[in-house]
Amino acid sequence: MSPARPEIVPAASSPVSPSGPPGTPDEPARSVLEPAEITRALSRIAHEILERNKGAGGLILLGIPTRGVPLARRLALRLAEIEGTDVPVGALDITMHRDDLRRQPVRAIAATQLPDGGIDDRVVVLVDDVLYSGRTIRAALDALSDLGRPRAVRLAVLVDRGHRELPIRADYVGKNLPTSHLERVRVQVREVDGEDSVSIVGGLS
Repeated sequence: MSPARPEIVPAASSPVSPSGPPGTPDEPARSVLEPAEITRALSRIAHEILERNKGAGGLILLGIPTRGVPLARRLALRLAEIEGTDVPVGALDITMHRDDLRRQPVRAIAATQLPDGGIDDRVVVLVDDVLYSGRTIRAALDALSDLGRPRAVRLAVLVDRGHRELPIRADYVGKNLPTSHLERVRVQVREVDGEDSVSIVGGLS
């Protein structure tokens, strides 16, 4: 029997990826990835996923809201183009599993949407925009454990900016980006923000 699915609530999108200290509108942004480079990075990740998995069999992609969801959908499209097989894609809300709810209790609950058949005995690839402290991914693993028992869980991120606080690493990375704690990595995707870009905000003396 498939695991019970949590209540699906419409997601509230935020304008900037939560991947560093808050910035201000006047801070200069240094471009890191242009649209064509983001497309190439996702294409490379898709090839690496297929190579490691030896094809698309048994794969499920789950995007972490907000920007991980459209990135997961793009990866699924690229996988279908390469392999000729549709890969199920969904969304995994982590809100109630975050460890900062006590400090920031007001958070919009996004939608969890699992592909038909659930995640049991499947290879789940979590997809997010930026890997930073690792706490978001820890919350995602906790949320996933409530939904079933996958055969394996892997992680794909567009940007890994370092500064890990937990022993978590990405299996597939679009770009490794060394940063300082004072800098903010801003990821924009056209489905949410109207354009594709990755830039660094702040950190300049």
